[in-house]
Amino acid sequence: MSETKIHIPPLSMDTITAKLFTHLEKSVITAFGEEGKVLLQQGVENFGYKDAEEIALQATKDGEIHRLYSYIPRNHQAEKKYEDLTIYALMAKLFAQISKAVVDRLHDKGKDAIREGVRTFGEERGLGIAQRARVNGEKNTRENYLTNYDMGRSELFTYSTEYKEGEIEQNFTVCPFGQQWADDEMHEYGILYCEMIDPAVARGYNPEFKVEHDKYVLKDGHCHFRFKLEDNKYND
Repeated sequence: MSETKIHIPPLSMDTITAKLFTHLEKSVITAFGEEGKVLLQQGVENFGYKDAEEIALQATKDGEIHRLYSYIPRNHQAEKKYEDLTIYALMAKLFAQISKAVVDRLHDKGKDAIREGVRTFGEERGLGIAQRARVNGEKNTRENYLTNYDMGRSELFTYSTEYKEGEIEQNFTVCPFGQQWADDEMHEYGILYCEMIDPAVARGYNPEFKVEHDKYVLKDGHCHFRFKLEDNKYND
């Protein structure tokens, strides 16, 4: 008789958002020091202190140790800017404002710092997905990747998934992150996330996992992925 699988709920999107900010902060300050800190502050302010504070509060309640609070004044008087937006949209907006502040000032070097923050964020999440699999005695194989994924797929995503020999093929026709960046005309900044995130998460899950991402919502109207990993490639 097989044991009942231990259910580990997805991370909250507030936790994921705060985690992303923490990685962006580390990358930007490593690259640019105090100037980077000033630009991060500008990005959080442009996003909105009250909205950032609510994300930080929920992430803290969820147990995430993060750096977002460090950029929100304790006694600010800011009002909430976004009443009806989902947390997916809020994450997209916060990322875009941080990226815009850094990239508009520091150009290609700023883009590199943002990409590096997304890379380390993604790899940490991938490691967490591998740990989720291991809790249930599962190896970090191709088949166990999406079933242990750390982010919930709400009805705001529209996509298809096909398991094929040696790979998983996914096609997203609707993505709330990409849609928000498109609505806000923040394509230049949002694409920095799109280009990095899935290969980084997959690599953190298993260094042998390769991702081909050849279509993007922000460029082509849909995202197309091929996640490639041979059947016998896993970490003991």
